[in-house]
Amino acid sequence: MATTGRDYARQDYAGEQGQRYGAPQARHRRSRGVAGTVLAGILMILSGLYGFLAGLGMVLKRSFFVQPPGYAYDWSVRNWGWTELILGAVVFAAGVCVLMGMTWARVVGVMLVTLSAVGSFLVLPYYPLWSIVLIAVDVFVIWSLVAYRRGSRA
Repeated sequence: MATTGRDYARQDYAGEQGQRYGAPQARHRRSRGVAGTVLAGILMILSGLYGFLAGLGMVLKRSFFVQPPGYAYDWSVRNWGWTELILGAVVFAAGVCVLMGMTWARVVGVMLVTLSAVGSFLVLPYYPLWSIVLIAVDVFVIWSLVAYRRGSRA
């Protein structure tokens, strides 16, 4: 009986340990998970850096930001600035830890990025377009951090 290319492929992918057929697809799925986590870490670093710089700008140049009249969340621009500054620094640090592959950083990152999205929502009247972009990026980062499964055979 002649051996076909398909038989060789099954022998190569099955391996001696009896792994199931289709190993390259599983390897491809794992690489997508790692790539998504790396992208999430980079986006966390950029988002944290932006939050830090925006908070610094709010603290130093309060007169630049005009609070709309009748805004439901009446808090001074200086307080928003300090909140953004501190949250941005912590999100930046968590993003670096996500890139280093620390599992706890993904969990903390989800919580911090959720707070960042809420903060972006609350400062929506100050810069609406950019806040919407940041909320969308934060949603992607949360999805990417939650969807990653190391060593999964899904």
